[in-house]
Amino acid sequence: MNDPRFSGDLSDSIVAAVDNGLKTLSGSFQSSRESPCEGVEAEEMSDSEKAHAAGLMRVNHIGEICAQALYEGQSMTAASSAVKEKLRKAGEEERDHLAWCSSRLKELESRESLLAPVFYASSFCVGAITGLLGDKYSLGFVEATEDRVVEHIDEHLDSLPEKDLRSRAILRQMREDEKRHGEEALAFGGVEFSERTKRVMKILAGVMTKSTYRF
Repeated sequence: MNDPRFSGDLSDSIVAAVDNGLKTLSGSFQSSRESPCEGVEAEEMSDSEKAHAAGLMRVNHIGEICAQALYEGQSMTAASSAVKEKLRKAGEEERDHLAWCSSRLKELESRESLLAPVFYASSFCVGAITGLLGDKYSLGFVEATEDRVVEHIDEHLDSLPEKDLRSRAILRQMREDEKRHGEEALAFGGVEFSERTKRVMKILAGVMTKSTYRF
């Protein structure tokens, strides 16, 4: 079998994936860009407002944990080196989101989701399986996922306390990046998923949202 997905040293790929997973879950990745909330004044919020904002940002943080796992799994099983590089580059940019959300949670005196390891492992498996289906479907999955993420961020922007301008600034930049990643995936050869498939993905994403808002 001469499949480029399995050429080279597979053990090195596995070690690299485990290393990236540990770095993702430990929060050791640093942002390569300045946080969008730099220079945005922090306004006083009530305890209930802070708790709600923290719950929303915890959901966004776990979403970025899942994104890292998905991109890692997809890049490992991608057929072409060009698609591998495309996925890895997008994953690296999304690490900024991970760092921004983590930092904002600390500012809100809250914590990251306790379910992070579970969601990382499951998302990695989904990403790897998607990659095995073929590059055009893998890229299509990126677009479908990012489409849902944009909707999800819009919902959070509407729900955030009006005074939480710092979280709002982060989410607006994340929305811009996510939308671009989806558009680029389609332009790179991805097949657009049906609305029915996207609805199923939305339902599954809702499970993550409800379970990580508090935990």
